[in-house]
Amino acid sequence: MAFSIGEECTGCTACVRSCPVFAIAGERGKHHEINPLRCVECGVCGRVCPGGAISDGGGKTCSPVKRSPWSRPRVDEKLCSACGICVYDCVFRALSISLPRERGDIRVYAELSGPDKCVGCGICEKHCPLGVIVMIPPQSSAAETQVKEFSR
Repeated sequence: MAFSIGEECTGCTACVRSCPVFAIAGERGKHHEINPLRCVECGVCGRVCPGGAISDGGGKTCSPVKRSPWSRPRVDEKLCSACGICVYDCVFRALSISLPRERGDIRVYAELSGPDKCVGCGICEKHCPLGVIVMIPPQSSAAETQVKEFSR
């Protein structure tokens, strides 16, 4: 079931600006609506709503969450084919195809090039045909990076 916006909505537009599939409409200062046919139930709107006006598909009121703990995509660069589907699907342009690491290298892959732009919706993970994208919290990402650096 799609998320919904309750009467507590003040029309701040935070949800409209953050929705990756443009499922929310409304004028500033007026009650907003979520189109249930467009909603992909990613929960971004509930995380950004400062007034707790958004409920999930089960009717539970969402609470605002600071951006720092939101999950981010991690791409297995060895298995990524650089097809570009995730890059195309990311409306916030948080993903891109990498440049080769050195001259003569032809290996490229999708990468999170704009972590500050990512809203953690998980659309990239859902649409990856190879299943090489996984959404993980930033703390896990930092720990994995340290392990990678250590094992080199």
